[in-house]
Amino acid sequence: MEQHAMPNKAIVSEEKNIASEQQRLTALVQQTLAQAKKMGATAAEVAVSMEKGFSVNVRMGEVDMVEHHNHKGISISLYVGQQKGSASTSDIANEAITETLQKAFNIARYTSADPYAGLAAKELMAFNYLDLDLFHPWALAPVEAIEIARDCEAKGRAFDKRITNSEGASVSSHDLIAIYGNSHGFIGGFPASRHGISLSLIAQEGASMQRDFNYTVARDPLDLVAINKIAEEAASKAVQRLNSKRLSTRKVPVIFRADIADGLLGCFIAAIRGSNLYRNASFLLDHLGEAVFPKNINLRELPHIRKGLASAPFDGEGVITRESDILKDGILQRYVLSAYAARKLGMQTTGNAGGVHNAVISTSDNDLPGLLKHMDKGLLVTELMGQGVNIVTGNYSRGASGFWVENGEIQYPVEEITIAGNLKDMFAHLVLVGNDVDRRGSIHTGSILLEEMMIAGE
Repeated sequence: MEQHAMPNKAIVSEEKNIASEQQRLTALVQQTLAQAKKMGATAAEVAVSMEKGFSVNVRMGEVDMVEHHNHKGISISLYVGQQKGSASTSDIANEAITETLQKAFNIARYTSADPYAGLAAKELMAFNYLDLDLFHPWALAPVEAIEIARDCEAKGRAFDKRITNSEGASVSSHDLIAIYGNSHGFIGGFPASRHGISLSLIAQEGASMQRDFNYTVARDPLDLVAINKIAEEAASKAVQRLNSKRLSTRKVPVIFRADIADGLLGCFIAAIRGSNLYRNASFLLDHLGEAVFPKNINLRELPHIRKGLASAPFDGEGVITRESDILKDGILQRYVLSAYAARKLGMQTTGNAGGVHNAVISTSDNDLPGLLKHMDKGLLVTELMGQGVNIVTGNYSRGASGFWVENGEIQYPVEEITIAGNLKDMFAHLVLVGNDVDRRGSIHTGSILLEEMMIAGE
C-alpha cells in the first residue's frame, strides 16, 4: 500500500470545507470583537481555533488505539485601560462566547492596572501576509492508517532477529484552522496540517535490552519519510545500543547528535526569551551585542519557509514575522520578545509571541562521520534524560547514553552516565555544527560538537 496516495476528489472536498470553516470562524472573531467594544473594552484580542484529525497505534500487529480529535476553542483578552482580563472556552456557540466575554470583562475591571499591558502596536500588524503553503490534507481513513502502522512495525521487527518486541507504530493526521483578530482592525488566519508516522522497537541480546525509535512529521504527506526507512532506522538504533557499558568519570569532547541538538539550542532560546529576561532569570541577562558563541556561528530566524513545521506569517499577537539574525558571527543580535516582554525591557517586540519560527543555525561541511573524525576521541550523545538545566545560572547536568568514540570511529555503546557543564561555557566553546540538519522542530540544527564536558560515570 502506498502511504501517500491521496484521492483528488477527497482533497478538493476537504479544502472546500476548510475554506468555509475559515470564513465562519473569521466572522465569529469579528462578531466577538464588536461585542467586546459594546461592553466597554478599550481594546480586545480574540483567537479561535478548530482542530480535527485522528491517530492510530498498532503494537505487535494488533490495533492498540484509535483516537479521533475534534477540538474547538476561543480565547479572549479584554483591556479596560491598562487593566487586562482573559477567559477561554471550548464552546463556540454564541451564548458561551457572550458568557466568556463577560468573564474576561469582569476580570479586567477588578484587576490591577499594568503599565505594560496592551496590544502590540498597530503599525506592526500583518495586514498583508504571505501564504506559506501549510495546509495539505491527507485523504487517509483510520483503517488505512492502521495498515500503514502494521506495515511499518512489521518491517522494523523483521530487520534483525534481535528485535524481540515493540512499543508500537503510530500514524496521525491533523488539520487545524486558527484565526486571530484584535481591535486594531487586524484579523488573520490560515489552515495548517500536520501528519506523522513513528515506530518504537525493543532489541534484546542475552541480558541486555534496549529501546529506540524513529519518526517522520510533515505538513504535506508527500514529504513524509518512507516507512521502510523509518523501520530500518528505528531497528538499527535499538540494536546498536545493545550491550552498553558505563564510562569512568572524565572530561572529553562531546557531540550532541542532530535529533537532540535542538534541545541544546532550545536552552539558548529560553535564555534570551523576554519573560526570563525581565524576571532576571537568565544567565544571558544584559548580553545583547556580546559574543555568546564562536565567530563561525550564525543563527537566523526564517519564519517563511514554505511547508515549515514552525513557519508562521504572523505571531500570536498579529505581529508580522520577518527574517532576522539572532546570532551573527557569534554575537547576540536580539532577544526573543512578545509585545509585553518588549515593553518591560524598553524594547520592541520581535514577533515571537508564541515562540521562534524556524531558527536555523549555520553549519559546517561535515556530516556526522566527519564530526566524529574531527573529534577523534570522545562521546557521541544520542539520548538525554532528566531536567537538570538551570536557565538562571546556566548549569547543565543530564543523564545520557550514546557511544564512545576513538580514532574517529564508534567503539561501543554507553549508558548510565551524566554529562555536565555550564551552558555559557558550552556555547562559547562550540567547535562545529554538522550538515546533518534535523528540520522536525522549530530549531533546525545538525549535530553539535563541543570542546569539552564532564562525564560522571563509574
